[in-house]
Amino acid sequence: MRIGLVGTGPWASSTHAPALAAHPDVELSGLWGRRPGAAAALASAHATTAYADVDELFAASDAVAFAVPPDVQAPLAARAAAAGCHLLLDKPVATTVAAARDLAAAAEAARVASVVFFTLRFAGPTSAWVSEQAATDGWFAGRADWYSSFYSPDGSSPFSSPWRARRGGLWDVGPHALSVLMPVLGDVTDVTAAPGQADLVHLILRHDSGASSTATLSLTTPAKASGSTVELRGEAGTALMPSGGVPLDAFRSAVDALVDAARSGRPHACDVRFGLRVTEILAQAQEQLPAGEDAR
Repeated sequence: MRIGLVGTGPWASSTHAPALAAHPDVELSGLWGRRPGAAAALASAHATTAYADVDELFAASDAVAFAVPPDVQAPLAARAAAAGCHLLLDKPVATTVAAARDLAAAAEAARVASVVFFTLRFAGPTSAWVSEQAATDGWFAGRADWYSSFYSPDGSSPFSSPWRARRGGLWDVGPHALSVLMPVLGDVTDVTAAPGQADLVHLILRHDSGASSTATLSLTTPAKASGSTVELRGEAGTALMPSGGVPLDAFRSAVDALVDAARSGRPHACDVRFGLRVTEILAQAQEQLPAGEDAR
């Protein structure tokens, strides 16, 4: 499968491009970025073509992987779908429900396969854990806490970016929380959101199984207090999610999933429709917070 890459930032250079270039079932058909110089350098590093026109990249590709901010991703991915390209999307697929719905509709109209790279659903240890817990009955409660330090005074990250600074933990790590809680506890039927200090957000979720869960999300945690925990409680006892493994390996698994979905015609559980559902839930939460109108 010829897979093009949209994006030239830290994720594109450290994960997407190396995984695509080394994949035995994939040809990295080229890349496009908003910074031509960075695109040329990344393309040279992986012996592929840097396209000046994104539509030319789509024309040269069977599928396209995206490593750009969500509000850049959504309209470009809709154009890629219209050009007949399968989609390997980053999370969240968009930060407005309207944009996510437009993207899902474009993928459906074009009948292209889609996979959203929710890292923990493709990393070996966490993917296996989610599947095991989803096959276990009797869970009544869960919690997912993500305390990240991208923007704390004593912490830094190469993955900090303007959209993360603006949208905060709800939109960056919130998708991770939902991606592991929902397969086990069911779809979210009600969400309550409350702000904490800086970008800290607390969520209370009701699920269609009757279970409930909480999520605590932040990108501005002091480095010494950072960490993540996912815990389930039920008739079987307590289950703690293991560490997630290496992002590069997880992305390779996401590529495998897209190739399989495209060849078989079977939708993946983490397709654009699931990405849309996550956006809808996060937007509901955002509306209950200051400046909630941004997510409408």
